[in-house]
Amino acid sequence: MPLAVCATPIGNLEDVTLRVLAELRDADVVLCEDTRHTRTLLERHGIRARLVSYHEHNERARAAELVKRMRAGATVALVSDAGMPLVSDPGFVLVQACVAAGLAVEVLPGPSAALAALVASALPADRWRFVGFLPRKKGELRTLLSTTAETLVAFESPRRVAGTLAALAEIDPKRPVAVCRELTKMHEEVVRGSAAELAKRYADAPPKGEIVLVIAGAPSGAAAAADLDVPRDAVRRLVEAGAKPRVAARVVADLTGASANELYRAVSGS
Repeated sequence: MPLAVCATPIGNLEDVTLRVLAELRDADVVLCEDTRHTRTLLERHGIRARLVSYHEHNERARAAELVKRMRAGATVALVSDAGMPLVSDPGFVLVQACVAAGLAVEVLPGPSAALAALVASALPADRWRFVGFLPRKKGELRTLLSTTAETLVAFESPRRVAGTLAALAEIDPKRPVAVCRELTKMHEEVVRGSAAELAKRYADAPPKGEIVLVIAGAPSGAAAAADLDVPRDAVRRLVEAGAKPRVAARVVADLTGASANELYRAVSGS
């Protein structure tokens, strides 16, 4: 295949697959975020390869050049510093460019921090949602935590873990959470508990290292109620501006898909 997207270890270098090692050994070029980081993996397994830096700051500039090389017969392996490229890491631009150019793309699966955390959390894994890094704006964060009915998996900065857990505790103090730290590494740790318990634990002692948060889904009633917060507010503002409640409710319902009757009752008190 012209382009092979290769998952690499998220901590333990022994977690790399045999297929990925073979691909890295045979590729004409290995694209990586940090050549020093990837060289450590390759040297561990006795592989010599031509490494080319490919990261969020240069991927758009390099995509066209790489597609041209692949059309000429070169084979390219794409890796990130840890885990699967494209998943909160560079690579999307290149994969899109290859597909648009009619070039085959092969994905070699492997380690995933999101999947490892989900399984380790002991929370429901039949329906779950991965959102990358959590929103920094408090309003967006509260909306996400209030409305996500599935198990939520997200990356978070150690500096923001305490604040995120405190925000969740305000919404639902009993919501089950797992704080997964340094997965597959020497100091791996999975701490499980309620939002209130973990908010208290990390309030004065933020965790260190790479963090994945796994949060139980919002109760169905709470998620449904939170889904109406924004439409209800829109109706109230229209009414305050002079619109009739039933007309305002119908207009907002048409735009959002919410129930016009529920919106009307919310603002009329009936």
